[in-house]
Amino acid sequence: MGKREAFTAVQSVTRGVVKAGLDIVLPPQDPFSKDDKDWEDIQYLDEPCCDICGFPFEYAVGAGALCAGCLASPPRFTSARAAFIYDDGSRDIILSFKHGGRTENLSRFAAQLRRAGRRFLPKADFIVPVPLYRTRRIKRRYNQSVLLGRALSHITNASFETEALRRIRATESQGGQSAAGRKRNVQGAFTVVEAAKERLSGANIILIDDVMTTGATLDACASVLLRSGANRVDALCLARVIRDKRSQKDSQDKDSQVKDWQNKDVFDGKS
Repeated sequence: MGKREAFTAVQSVTRGVVKAGLDIVLPPQDPFSKDDKDWEDIQYLDEPCCDICGFPFEYAVGAGALCAGCLASPPRFTSARAAFIYDDGSRDIILSFKHGGRTENLSRFAAQLRRAGRRFLPKADFIVPVPLYRTRRIKRRYNQSVLLGRALSHITNASFETEALRRIRATESQGGQSAAGRKRNVQGAFTVVEAAKERLSGANIILIDDVMTTGATLDACASVLLRSGANRVDALCLARVIRDKRSQKDSQDKDSQVKDWQNKDVFDGKS
């Protein structure tokens, strides 16, 4: 055994011993536990759903079935999935993370993202978070999509690429805008950093964002990544708005909920 192999073996054993010791002192939290009241009313998403955007179906309609929106106007990303529905049951846990600086649920969030993306994560080369514009990132102190992407990379084999995608202009909040307005709002807002194009060429990429409403932001990001040579782009979001009558009202109320957080001296940001 050479010196390099010996060092690697010792390093691996040391990490195992340290982890075992930490697990005794600080037992790992079950990411799927629902003992916490904040998680009791979460509505998790899974199949059956639209093969592209992940919109949930009430019953199975066959492999490869698409929703009306994807049939009418297919997005640039190959597929998108979300872990749970954005509604009354999940709103506080999302907004406290997004605007209130609450990051203690990251391990649970990452586990749920891995579950939601289990179909395409094994073939992913890179995890790329949806970027914030610099002024908004300063106000919020962090980009929640970066935190989600980094946490997910720790429990998958995909590499984390935090600087590959850049938002090159400020955009208005997506909250309260129509689907067409959201699409116009993010048009031309993203670019791939020149230095990253070579390593992303031919790669399978997972885009990460917190909440999906119409998919306009994800579509804009996927478009520039594909133009820069990516092989395919899939998307993973923590939650998504489901546009039935009830959740349309949830979406309309979203801005007022964000303002409630802002009134508590938390941070402005995109919806």
